[in-house]
Amino acid sequence: MTPPESFRGRAALMAAHCAGMVDLVALPVWVGTLVSQFGLAPQQAGLLATLFLAGAVVASLVVAPRIARLPGRRVASLGYAVAAAAFAGVALGVVPASVPGSEAAYALLALLHAVAGVSAGAALSVTHGTIARSARPHRLFALVGMALGVFAILFMGATPPLVAAHGGSVLFMVFGGVMAVAAVVCAVAFPQTEEPAAAPSPAGSRADVAAPRAPLPPAVWAGMAGLAAMALVQAMTFSFLERVGDHRGFSAEAITGVLVALGVVNLLPAPLAAWLERRLPARSVLLGGALLQAVLAIIIMTATGLLPYAAAASVFAAVMIFTHTFAFGALAQMDRSGRALAATPAMLMVGAALGPILGGTLVQFLGYGSLAVAALVIGLGAFTCFLRLRIRPPEPGLARAPAGPLGVAADAHPR
Repeated sequence: MTPPESFRGRAALMAAHCAGMVDLVALPVWVGTLVSQFGLAPQQAGLLATLFLAGAVVASLVVAPRIARLPGRRVASLGYAVAAAAFAGVALGVVPASVPGSEAAYALLALLHAVAGVSAGAALSVTHGTIARSARPHRLFALVGMALGVFAILFMGATPPLVAAHGGSVLFMVFGGVMAVAAVVCAVAFPQTEEPAAAPSPAGSRADVAAPRAPLPPAVWAGMAGLAAMALVQAMTFSFLERVGDHRGFSAEAITGVLVALGVVNLLPAPLAAWLERRLPARSVLLGGALLQAVLAIIIMTATGLLPYAAAASVFAAVMIFTHTFAFGALAQMDRSGRALAATPAMLMVGAALGPILGGTLVQFLGYGSLAVAALVIGLGAFTCFLRLRIRPPEPGLARAPAGPLGVAADAHPR
């Protein structure tokens, strides 16, 4: 058995996380390419990204309750292999909207995006469920977050020039290649976790045999809803980060520089979150992250000068990465079955799936300023959800919080 903490296990989880979270890195290029290279309206381009994310949500909702019974290695490798094939089909089937008969081509693109989302979402669910049931979920999630930061630099540095030089289909070839690499690595080295030991009841029987099916505490649902709201702000803003820069008259070189800087900055939040795991209260991080994200979205969508736009855009994704790492560790304490965090693709992408299409609709009919107002309203909703959390910091020397009688951490319920 390959444990998650081994070198092989960590490498597989890093590859799987980068492939499954490709939307967090690629949405500006993804939507921007569909608009600029293939003549799609913002709403059409947003819908394609939304279909990918919605597919991931559906898959996650199916996989998460069954996480303890599914063969993780098989699900991860097969899921990414199918996603690779779907993106290869997109690369071959993309047709500019101006070409006669392109309605059928758009329908094919929509179907392939949905298939890729379902497949990658299933693989990402078993990835996050495996991390959640490891000995140090906060730390391991920070590690895969560091890998995502490196991947973001490589992606943002290489992909936009390739798209400009060789056309938009190259973007989907890159997506397919990333998924194919993850499929191979997962097939070889995807780790397995041992189920938490059951505590005997006073009568001597296993009291927590039914723990995986016990209802999740209300605080866990509140944390999941807050993350979904933050994901909505992230996707809605990030999808049109490149487009709003172009709309304000910033040069393509300047916008590309901002995207590269964003990738460099994304290297920092995950290791910083790992170092601060026992130094900052998770609840305060979540509350501050929700508000800061909304403020940055407002600056990005209303700034008329390059400097404030670049400054806000370069740290925008980092706020989500940092906040999500603390949220992951907190929810892992509050739900030891791993079900809540196996649903990470659902809680992130139910918001992210709505982001591109909501953003595209608002931009098309009300302009970019409307995204700032929406970000503020949704950000306050996330803040309200996180107010319900009461999370004790992990004690030094303990990898996991002690389990209560239902298999969840003793401090999982709000007080």
